[in-house]
Amino acid sequence: MSDTYSSLAGRTVMVTGGSRGLGREMVLALAAAGASVAVVGSRPGPALDETVEEANRLNPGKAIAIAADVADYGQCEAAVAKANEAFGHIDVLVNNAGLGMRRVSETFNTEPTRFWETDPLAWKDIIDTNVNGAFNMARALVPGMVARGFGKVINISTSDQTMVRRGYSPYGPSKAALEAMSRVWAQDLEGTGVDLNVYLPGGAADTDLLPPSADKKGADGNLLPAAIMRRAILWLADDQSNGMTGGRYIARLWDETLPFSEAAAVSRVPSVAKPAIM
Repeated sequence: MSDTYSSLAGRTVMVTGGSRGLGREMVLALAAAGASVAVVGSRPGPALDETVEEANRLNPGKAIAIAADVADYGQCEAAVAKANEAFGHIDVLVNNAGLGMRRVSETFNTEPTRFWETDPLAWKDIIDTNVNGAFNMARALVPGMVARGFGKVINISTSDQTMVRRGYSPYGPSKAALEAMSRVWAQDLEGTGVDLNVYLPGGAADTDLLPPSADKKGADGNLLPAAIMRRAILWLADDQSNGMTGGRYIARLWDETLPFSEAAAVSRVPSVAKPAIM
């Protein structure tokens, strides 16, 4: 393809949950494309360090590690301050940090936990990370984007069937909340120069959100590689997507043989006037 992502060479990106899984793949794709990346992990450790080291091999000196719990707004503010100190400002926020159903049960995918059996602390942790965490990071970063008249927020979600699947509460509903929030936020941001979109794999992905197993797979019997998230993240962070906002993009549907604008159109889910839940 003749299209390139030239604007990423000067772009600054913060990726939460960037230590491993989907976040790591997006971090490495962005670094390879020339972006400066603030990699946020929930805690210091080898996974965070190794991801940043690899990103710096791809784009020397342009990746930093930040340990922060996105459920804590004060830590989000501190993370933004550290990123701003390193890069001047952040152009793109990828809200990827998330807790899955393993926080409720290590056998959730074979023996579903009914909602009234769920530990209230586990419930709170998932909601605090997946819903409040996305708000906290956006609240800390978006005012600067609006003031500069440019920015991008990319909220990482899950397949719609997961949102209402038996035994997937509160993880599924937390992502439904994130998408509802995203629809509202995109409207709030109209006219500011800040785009907001949702991005998801399009099926269960091979990450730590699923329990380890010799026959690891999602509820539909399939398993996507975590690297599938590399497909559209560059376009979503690049100038080629400027003005494209309020969309829901599925990595599995991104056709890498097409020009980027066509691949984006194919992978974007048609909007509906009134969302249907029940």
